[in-house]
Amino acid sequence: MNVGVIDRVVRVILGLVLLAFAFGYVLPAGIVAHWIGGSVGVIALMTGVVGNCPLYSLLGVSTGAVKI
Repeated sequence: MNVGVIDRVVRVILGLVLLAFAFGYVLPAGIVAHWIGGSVGVIALMTGVVGNCPLYSLLGVSTGAVKI
């Protein structure tokens, strides 16, 4: 797990907001904006729920607890 608690909460909230946008509950937008918002929302939600971000792994970044 390389995603900390605060980072996970932010990702889940952001993911839910972007999915609401993608389904047209927040603002009306074009088809492309819905697809992009939905895609980013699913990724943010899944990384927040699972607690592991593949991009963080590639970059060697971690917001999780420090292991001693």
